[in-house]
Amino acid sequence: MNSVQLPAIEVTEAETGNLLPLLHEIRHALERLLDTGEETVIDLRALPMAPGEEQRLEQALGKGEVEAVLDALGRSVIRETRYSGVWLVTHQDEGGEVLGRTIEVTRVPALVPSQPEEMDHSLLELEARLHTATPGGSAP
Repeated sequence: MNSVQLPAIEVTEAETGNLLPLLHEIRHALERLLDTGEETVIDLRALPMAPGEEQRLEQALGKGEVEAVLDALGRSVIRETRYSGVWLVTHQDEGGEVLGRTIEVTRVPALVPSQPEEMDHSLLELEARLHTATPGGSAP
């Protein structure tokens, strides 16, 4: 069996000391998700972090296989970390300024599934297109 080498997590004096406890919190949240289905959202903007700690957190979590970008009233990037079920979500305004960053421990982040209101609108739009389709299968 091959073992995976993960980068060591070091804490420097210039940090708040929140990095390791945060990683432990993420671990417990992932365990809860697996055991009970309970999802967790951790607001990174609500935590005191020294300069560079968010980047070190990103490095510790690594990159997974999935990334989604949404463009709606600004850009939102939803990125799976190397740990399946742990997602880094960043929201920006139209100018690119970061408005919020969260860690979501969930099977699917809340922004990804289609919203019922949008699906209702899409159903009506598709029905209208089908209703006005011309013979031969082409729709306007």
